[in-house]
Amino acid sequence: MIHVLIVDDDPLVRAGLRFIFDSADDVECVGEATDGKESIVEVERVHPDVVLMDLRMPGMDGREATAELMKLPEPPKVLALTTFDTDAHVLSVLDAGASGYLLKDTPPAEIIDAVRETAEGRTILSSRHARVLLDKYSENGNNARKDQAIEALSQLTEREREVVQYVAQGLTNAEIGKRLHCSPATVKAHLASIFTQLQITNRVRLAVLGHDAGLSDSPT
Repeated sequence: MIHVLIVDDDPLVRAGLRFIFDSADDVECVGEATDGKESIVEVERVHPDVVLMDLRMPGMDGREATAELMKLPEPPKVLALTTFDTDAHVLSVLDAGASGYLLKDTPPAEIIDAVRETAEGRTILSSRHARVLLDKYSENGNNARKDQAIEALSQLTEREREVVQYVAQGLTNAEIGKRLHCSPATVKAHLASIFTQLQITNRVRLAVLGHDAGLSDSPT
């Protein structure tokens, strides 16, 4: 069972998220908090696996709270969920230590899937923000990096390289599954194999590797 703490100053949002998690057999909401400061108290009380963190709240905001949570001896995974769609918000919360970022208009099933992925240590990104992160973490025009990335990916199967391509383009597991005509679970299995072979555990780093190899610019 994945234990989730919901942090949002809007009671309707908290109620809606709790209703969403009630529909999942493997996700349980173990607490709620109305601001960043309260979230720290609740994390130490209920020890959630994942904190679903709103970014803009009165008092201590989501970015500040995430940074404080990362200082704990055993910090939870933090998944930011917000209505704000600006590059600054994306980068600030990830730099603070969040494992991912989703918009509040994300469909319920995808929110549940994102919580599962986050609990397993994957990085979850809203697809529209993938390019922002790649521009931050990757260096364009570096031939050495490109050669190293191509060599690293050469050990993968053709289907696995397709998965890397779509990750580099910012697609979710569900979206990748539709492109490859397979289930999200199959995509997840491919990713597990890819992470093992490449010895990485961070979805952003995999996206950067695909970007360096030129896969993010491949036709979709």
